[in-house]
Amino acid sequence: MRRRLLFASLYMSEGAPIGYIWWFLPTRLRVEGVPVGEIGALMALLVLPWTLKFLWAPLIDLSARRGFPVRWWIVGAQAIMGLTLLPLLTIDGAAPLGFLRFVLIGHAFAAATQDVAIDTLAIRATPPEELGSINGWMQAGMLLGRSLFGGVALYMRGRVGDDVVVLALIALIWVNLAVVLRSGEAAAERSGTSSPSGESAFGRTLAAAARRPGTWVGLLFAALSGAAFEGIGAVAGPFLVDRGMGEASIGAFLAGPAVVAMLVGSLIGGVVSDRLGRARAAGWFLGGICAAALALSWLAPGGSTGFLLGGLGALYLGIGCFTASSYALFMGLTDRALGATQFSAFMAATNGCESWASFATGRLAQSYGYGLAFSAMAAASVLSLPLLRPIARELRKGAASLGRSEDPARRPPPGDPQPH
Repeated sequence: MRRRLLFASLYMSEGAPIGYIWWFLPTRLRVEGVPVGEIGALMALLVLPWTLKFLWAPLIDLSARRGFPVRWWIVGAQAIMGLTLLPLLTIDGAAPLGFLRFVLIGHAFAAATQDVAIDTLAIRATPPEELGSINGWMQAGMLLGRSLFGGVALYMRGRVGDDVVVLALIALIWVNLAVVLRSGEAAAERSGTSSPSGESAFGRTLAAAARRPGTWVGLLFAALSGAAFEGIGAVAGPFLVDRGMGEASIGAFLAGPAVVAMLVGSLIGGVVSDRLGRARAAGWFLGGICAAALALSWLAPGGSTGFLLGGLGALYLGIGCFTASSYALFMGLTDRALGATQFSAFMAATNGCESWASFATGRLAQSYGYGLAFSAMAAASVLSLPLLRPIARELRKGAASLGRSEDPARRPPPGDPQPH
């Protein structure tokens, strides 16, 4: 439980800035008259550091091999994240988007580095059979932070002002910095591998991972599967603004039903993934997301507000389920000695999906309407479903090499010795 609470807290420090930047800010900009195409382009730009984080992720693996604790990467990244948010206190409603881009891109680089380090620590500290549930708790923490600084902040903006929101966001990030410093779980991180063996051994391990088909199929799945919900999520606030909802009502929906749906979904998805199998669970959840996206595309031109919110609620429930199960899937494909490098490559591909889907959805919605944009993204996600078959084979091979089974029915009974 201590491990679960630690990672839920760390992911809360990830989710809070995401809620501010991906929910609060786009809605605020749309209320102030910024075109939805420009908002989508800004969101796509801010995802790029998350997409490219695999380029510096090997530094974390290599430093860990030399005895440098992963937790210090988290502490340094969180310190920079807070500092890069301070300039937002000077931004008013008339600030140009160029200044926002400059400020937020620095924050995004630090946040992406924090993400790599937290995931590396999770892979090193978590037994394989708990990956689904630990991802569920991590997503729950992330969603709580996203709710507070996305939906709740929007709802309270008129009462407390923008500066209070920014200061509270910085405070939350730096409180988590103190949590990491005092955490015995983080201080006692386990590598799950032999003693450090230098850059040559790291290179051989990396080359072996690059030769495995599952690595490349997993990357392709990560880059394509999330198109439906990443694209819709990027323009959800502007979409509801254009359907006549007020800023406070949008904030209440994002803070309440949307986040509750994703939180419940993430806990369900983690448990189902551990019991049903990673690939099978991810496939069922992704199919549900595509169905919800297509329903929203049909409702978008003239559906009632109640039906639109219901469709979005179903989408967010599916997002929670799929995120927990797919992240466990990617961790299952990751060599523990490459916790930062390989897993961050999978996460970079998911963020690349978010980047291109955000940009495409914004442009399509501006030119052809939300309905066509949503259906196009759903079609892109459907194309990724056949990739789960080879991924399932790769997971079974990896589980067999450790004496485990990806099929819950074939797992050894409790108490059987299993290497971790």
